[in-house]
Amino acid sequence: MSGSKLSDASSFPPKTGSLEDHPLGLTVHSLPTPQEAVGDAGRRTVLGRWKMLAVMLTCAAPVIASYFTYYVVRPEGRRNFGALIDPQRPLPDQAAVALDGQASSLKALKGQWLLLSVAGGACDEACQKHLYLQRQLRETLGKEKDRVDWVWLVNDDAPVPEALRPALKGATVLRVDAAQLSQWLAPEASHQLAEHLYLVDPIGNWMMRFPANLDLATASNAKRDLDRLLRASSSWDEPGR
Repeated sequence: MSGSKLSDASSFPPKTGSLEDHPLGLTVHSLPTPQEAVGDAGRRTVLGRWKMLAVMLTCAAPVIASYFTYYVVRPEGRRNFGALIDPQRPLPDQAAVALDGQASSLKALKGQWLLLSVAGGACDEACQKHLYLQRQLRETLGKEKDRVDWVWLVNDDAPVPEALRPALKGATVLRVDAAQLSQWLAPEASHQLAEHLYLVDPIGNWMMRFPANLDLATASNAKRDLDRLLRASSSWDEPGR
């Protein structure tokens, strides 16, 4: 039977070098020594700490700048009416009880400017005058008043008169232990704790004490201090806790 061969070597392409076996080439990279690995880790740790410090300083810069402006860069001849507290004293973690019996603490007040008064629950004439001045000072701040809370710290067990309670609308009234409170706040020499109004910043530091026996005639001087402090802190302090 005639026909072509089923297999013919000439029908396949010739072998080329690409089809021949060649050994695979492997590149071996040297591993770092333990000393080099520890050194790299140390450098990364230091760099990370510097970056964290830079972030913290950036966040704290507005606060630092406002206090520097108020305490250091002051026009010549300008005087504070209130006495600056140095060093400032942070809000203590002291237990407190609201008028409705709810447990709280002084640290819970942090986050607002606080205009504080201290008096027994019976609230004599001087106490009532302070409460009135606190409320009026806050109201005269206009749109900035929401950055300030007025607070009455009751330092005894005497009940607050029912007739006085309507006037306390908008105030924060907390009953605290007198001995513990005296470890934080302090009056001017030869005066009593209840004779002053005290100012606490939003960070939680008692930083100013107004003169004893503040009245309507001198309250405008206290308002001037408040205005300056609120302006100096406007870049970082916002109303509400």
